[in-house]
Amino acid sequence: MTVHDFLEQLKNDPSFMQNVECIRTLPENPAVYADFPPEADARVVEVLRQRGINKLYSHQAEALACAFRGQDFVVVTPTASGKTLCYNLPVLSAILKDSAARALYLFPTKALSSDQVAELYSMIEALGADIKAFTYDGDTPASARTAIRQAGHVVVTNPDMLHQGILPHHTKWVKLFENLKYVVIDEIHAYRGVFGSNLANVLRRLERICAFYGAHPTYICCSATIKNPGELSSVMTGREIHVIDKNGAPSGKKHVIFYNPPVVNRQLGIRAGSIPETRKICERLLSNGVKSIVFGKSRLTVEVLTRYLKDTCRDPIGNAGRVRGYRGGYLPTLRREIERELRNGSVDMVISTNALELGIDIGRLDACVLCGYPGTIASTRQQAGRAGRRKGESLTILVASSNPLDQYIMKHPDYYFDQSPEMAFINPDNLYILLNHLKCASYELPFTEGEKFGNVEETGELLEYLTGQNILRRVSDKWYWMAEEFPQAGINLRSASDQNFVIVDITDPKKHRVVGEMDRFTVPMLLHKYAIYMHEGQQYQVEELDFDDKKAYIRRVDVGYYTDADLTTSLKVLDEFDSGSVGAFEKHRGEVLVSSIVTLFKKIRFDTHENLGWGPVTLPELEMQTTACWWTLPDGLEEKYGKDELKNAMVALSYLLRHISPMFLMCSVNDISVVYHVKDTFSDRPTLYLYDHIPGGIGLSDRVYETNDLFFREALNMLTACPCIDGCPACTGATAEGSKHTLIMILKELTKDA
Repeated sequence: MTVHDFLEQLKNDPSFMQNVECIRTLPENPAVYADFPPEADARVVEVLRQRGINKLYSHQAEALACAFRGQDFVVVTPTASGKTLCYNLPVLSAILKDSAARALYLFPTKALSSDQVAELYSMIEALGADIKAFTYDGDTPASARTAIRQAGHVVVTNPDMLHQGILPHHTKWVKLFENLKYVVIDEIHAYRGVFGSNLANVLRRLERICAFYGAHPTYICCSATIKNPGELSSVMTGREIHVIDKNGAPSGKKHVIFYNPPVVNRQLGIRAGSIPETRKICERLLSNGVKSIVFGKSRLTVEVLTRYLKDTCRDPIGNAGRVRGYRGGYLPTLRREIERELRNGSVDMVISTNALELGIDIGRLDACVLCGYPGTIASTRQQAGRAGRRKGESLTILVASSNPLDQYIMKHPDYYFDQSPEMAFINPDNLYILLNHLKCASYELPFTEGEKFGNVEETGELLEYLTGQNILRRVSDKWYWMAEEFPQAGINLRSASDQNFVIVDITDPKKHRVVGEMDRFTVPMLLHKYAIYMHEGQQYQVEELDFDDKKAYIRRVDVGYYTDADLTTSLKVLDEFDSGSVGAFEKHRGEVLVSSIVTLFKKIRFDTHENLGWGPVTLPELEMQTTACWWTLPDGLEEKYGKDELKNAMVALSYLLRHISPMFLMCSVNDISVVYHVKDTFSDRPTLYLYDHIPGGIGLSDRVYETNDLFFREALNMLTACPCIDGCPACTGATAEGSKHTLIMILKELTKDA
């Protein structure tokens, strides 16, 4: 069945349409073409013409013009708009004109690098030229590494390998660094938060080494649509970046449906769950043969949906290969297998976390279903763009959950269609991250008196601090590395946590096998003893969690339920950086210590989602230093509204603020936490804290502090717009119902003078 026919079927189904808040059709756009620039090598142009590419899209032509004159730039266009050509064409032209020229390609994932390098290989083969392009990552055999260092014209890698495998051993890569002409950073919007802050420091180290060997490469960046691509690229590279954001590529007709699950309890404002409603829609897509991708916001959502949908399509002998799950934590071999099956068309539906949001070629898919709003306009558009990638008609269905942001999008669809995407933030000067990379840079090359690391003014002070810690040694006007250990090994670019935990299947006592991995901050929630761990829809019970050896041992089971854990958090202020007032609030920002511990888990039945009981969790407490902003409430509120009523209202506000955050900060709700203290030990008053859920912080709470009362006014707007009587999961959260009117009065009182 075609997308058009399936859409007509939905429109003629009253039971479906009564829950549809909005149907919007985005028209197809024609291409805007431009000629090849004269600097493009004629041999490359001829290869493209043989493939039917006789002209460039306008954004491609502008990108090539920048590349040929050595201007750093970022291309910001939608999925499947031909961004790959923006860097392949100038790189190949440069190497054909000068065989000594080199290029470095950086991709955020191994999957993306292997996918994109296939396109480069095919162009090189068609050229028949002696250009050597190699992938250099953890899977590259040791025997091939020497050849790549000596002869690789194009080295394709990821930030992790650049950090650990290339920069520390730059003396083995002399030909690359002496002749480095282009550095390509693809999917730059993926480098936000901790990952982006780390990469910015890796690039500072790259710049030092290039300068040492006399090279000054041009940066070519590519991004999906975000609000501040120029700012992000500039902070990342330390250079002034030209922004190319006028898309010249054609796009097919796109249908977008906002589906709000039916209200099952109007008094309490409770809606049917997003997972069961997504399941119904996906079953219709499967039965009608519409090839689809489904995005879930969490690993658990993906695994629950995968199990449901595999059960739907099993053949008589039990095979359900038409449906596959895909997420981080699967081993690379399994992910590559699923990607191949998607490209060759043997999979009808894949259920994924945002792991498939990046531009990996996954063949032709006609529909995209989002189980819950992804949290940002940028991510939503990127995920929706995975359907209809080859200029065909496509359908996107957003199934809302009950959280406030989902319901806001349902009631204000123009916010999604008309608003520009969010800003992406990084903080390369986060002291925790900066010091780590300063150690690495010192190991790679000694620092000299007066030298700055990137644009860090306090470089000398930090070097003196490391000298005092016996990590560096100063001789005359230079600082040398003197510690024994290899500093790069202890730094994880993608999180501020230690190494990942390995998940071992012990179902077969004769053959234990590793099936996945997980970061240490997620482990207490999902891999505690007796947790049900799900992998491609199959259930496993955690038999043992070895915190010291970082291993979890699991055994296959079939129990008909899954588990969810409760996290208890405490917070104390370590230092206050700044303070002020906004309306009737006093606002502050500073550094805090957050302690968290998982105390119990719940067993939840499939299908009915009823609670089957609970069990205790005994794991060590985790501590994290981070940045926060907080607001102390004025005297008199407790007397006016009552202590319990004020507490319920502030718990509701905590819930709202956390879910509002992605509207203004390009982050997940998991990157921000909000807690309320009835009587805070630091301020001795009722206090509301918002903190970065990332060690050291990345500047999210600083941005909130700077917005004054913006978040509180938006919370007030959401509360007054919600049609519920006195609080519901869509505005005050499930635990603070009945506090809506009190919170509205408090917010009006606190923001009236702002």
